[in-house]
Amino acid sequence: MPDPIDAVTVDLEAGTLLGSRENGVLFFRGVPYAAPPTGENRWRPPQPVEPWQGVRAATAHEPPCVQPVDTDTTIANFGGVNGAQSEDCLYLTITAPEDARDAPVLVWFHGGAFFLGAGSLGSYDGTANAKQGVITVSVNYRLGALANFVHPALEALHPDEPQGNYALQDAVAVLEWVRDNIAAFGGNSEQITVAGQSAGGGIVVNLLSLPSAKGLFDKAIVQSGALLLPDRPKAVAQRMAAEALETIGIGPDATAHDLRSISAQTFAASEPLRAGFFFTPDDGFKPTSTIAALRAGAASDVPILVGANAGEKGFAAARMLAAMAGTTGAPAFLYRFDHTPAFRAQKWTDGPIHSAELMFTFDSIDRSSWGGERADVADRALAGQVNRCWLAFVKMAPDARSFECADGFAWQAYRPGGEVALIEMTGPQMAPADALRDGPKEDATTRDD
Repeated sequence: MPDPIDAVTVDLEAGTLLGSRENGVLFFRGVPYAAPPTGENRWRPPQPVEPWQGVRAATAHEPPCVQPVDTDTTIANFGGVNGAQSEDCLYLTITAPEDARDAPVLVWFHGGAFFLGAGSLGSYDGTANAKQGVITVSVNYRLGALANFVHPALEALHPDEPQGNYALQDAVAVLEWVRDNIAAFGGNSEQITVAGQSAGGGIVVNLLSLPSAKGLFDKAIVQSGALLLPDRPKAVAQRMAAEALETIGIGPDATAHDLRSISAQTFAASEPLRAGFFFTPDDGFKPTSTIAALRAGAASDVPILVGANAGEKGFAAARMLAAMAGTTGAPAFLYRFDHTPAFRAQKWTDGPIHSAELMFTFDSIDRSSWGGERADVADRALAGQVNRCWLAFVKMAPDARSFECADGFAWQAYRPGGEVALIEMTGPQMAPADALRDGPKEDATTRDD
């Protein structure tokens, strides 16, 4: 039997939650922020949580959102998930300091190409954050075709509701939930940093241009996810969805009831359907793409920390986002993560790969499936430094133009032609950004400047 739970409770708008105290840190797992997006709620905006009677346990993770997984439940997919999933998946993991008061909050959106992953993975463990006074809220959001899907039958049924972009609608619902409930955990609802990696970084980039998200966060972190892409026209997404549905025997005259009768597992198992159909315009909810909003000076003007890893593409996109977001108004802080752990040196021959920075930014080496006992003293020291830098940004005053971390390192805001924080084994140092290539295989003559 597991050890007894060292219980702690909080009172929320919907009812009382029971979490656990673990090594001086408070954990609340499986916290609902919206009603299950099942049945009639599939492909609809997130609906309010139904209040519950009595005390609700929040001591174990709920299943992640539906996604393709290996039949061998001991093998994780590329998003780090194995085992059971559920369409009922709109839950949070909250890690908080004990006796916190007005603590800054990091709201974390996981990666996974928009159709994989979960907020409960070990790499995103918020223990180190909590021990330094920051609350972490790690998010599950809808994935694949259950997240990014538009169809005429759905629009006809609810013409007054936003269509498509359900993962982004979930993200806004999370921020509204945090605004209304985080004080119960000792958090400051006016000091919210949204953060994400890969697809989660793409969620954050899109939050910068959503009218409904404006004012719900004061800083943003984008790790290997500077996806400055135009939205997919709705007509194109509808055509793609119809063609994909035909591969599972669903014709063009399908009703909303027909679509909702398809099992969630069927969407995950269907290669043409599983990844969804990207973000689409919606006059009310998503009137513009973030790249268009940045060009028009209409994006949320908040400090941004953005970067990528040396062993992947994406640094040029990060530099572009930093330049567009930080040239006027709030500053942008640019990084490149260049440290390859010794135990990965034989495999990561071109530098740290996609997602390699996560166990360092969270200082979660011992809880990440990529770290553990294989990490050495240098890895652990660097993880402490990098984590403190990320938290220094979270704690930074929004009007600051620089901040200090990692034993005196002064991280300066980026301007075009300026410097990047280069994160190597010995810690971060400022270096000329334009001298760095975009990925390990790029020819310098084709660098995107």
